Amino acid sequence: MNAQVSQNPLSSVPDRVSLYEVSPRDGLQNENATVPLSGKVRLIDALVAAGLERIEITSFVSPKWIPQLADADELTRVLRERPLHDVRLSALCPNPKGLDRAKKADIKEIAVFVSASETHNKKNVNKTIDQTLCAFEETIGPAREAGMSVRGYVSTVWGCPYEGDVAPERSIAIAKKLFDMGCYQISFGDTIGAGTPRLTRDIVMRALDTLPLAAIAMHMHDTRGAALANILVGLELGIRHFDASVGGLGGCPYAPGAAGNVATEDLVYMLHGMGVGTGVDLERLVEAARAAESIVGRKLPGKVHQAGIRSLRA
Repeated sequence: MNAQVSQNPLSSVPDRVSLYEVSPRDGLQNENATVPLSGKVRLIDALVAAGLERIEITSFVSPKWIPQLADADELTRVLRERPLHDVRLSALCPNPKGLDRAKKADIKEIAVFVSASETHNKKNVNKTIDQTLCAFEETIGPAREAGMSVRGYVSTVWGCPYEGDVAPERSIAIAKKLFDMGCYQISFGDTIGAGTPRLTRDIVMRALDTLPLAAIAMHMHDTRGAALANILVGLELGIRHFDASVGGLGGCPYAPGAAGNVATEDLVYMLHGMGVGTGVDLERLVEAARAAESIVGRKLPGKVHQAGIRSLRA
């Protein structure tokens, strides 16, 4: 047998990965109908019961821009009354006003976001990329001084709905700035689901040349059905942090036609089948995905919660 063929292409896959659940924020903010507070709490309770330990629950943004998340303060108040000692709750904070609200809510981790394409960034936050990064000086530093962790998002890394291809070096340079400003981790987002394994390998290898391994996360959308294939490439390169959304909830209001994030249960099914640990109970995760469908009142695109679970053989 040819020596090259016999080599295990998955030899560098980590034994365990960390999942960052985004459905309560990234998923629900894109629903046409606003989910009531009770529904959001039910969803988060189901995610916690499944064993997810990192959950982005809301965004402290003006209700004018995202009315679906207008109850952020009330949601965090309700969750503070729950025994969530092993769960790290986070929230998106686009500006100092949002940071002040996060502090009052006793949130320990916030996230900031910027696009790698000027047009998408302008439509998303009405600022240029440089203006956005400059404004983060009023958020990232003060948050860290208050003892909070800060995570960064760079969206449209694999492509922009308005500009098309995005040069990987531009995304990497923005990510490096966020890291230097104090973000402990940068989530690279395929906002429109344009990624292919070859492009993903190029982007991730460039990121690994610039940032520590632990500082890199992948946030893949499944618009063209390639999210898991792209995540597999990341795994082969040693990436250990992945964003996902139960049921495949999500999308982007400023990316026409973009489908939701990779479904958490689909990702966990694949990972467990590869012998990669997640700390997540897949059966309970499927229950959470079905609860999410009930909460939003429509069928969600995740595959595993529809097909069910079969036994996984090593």
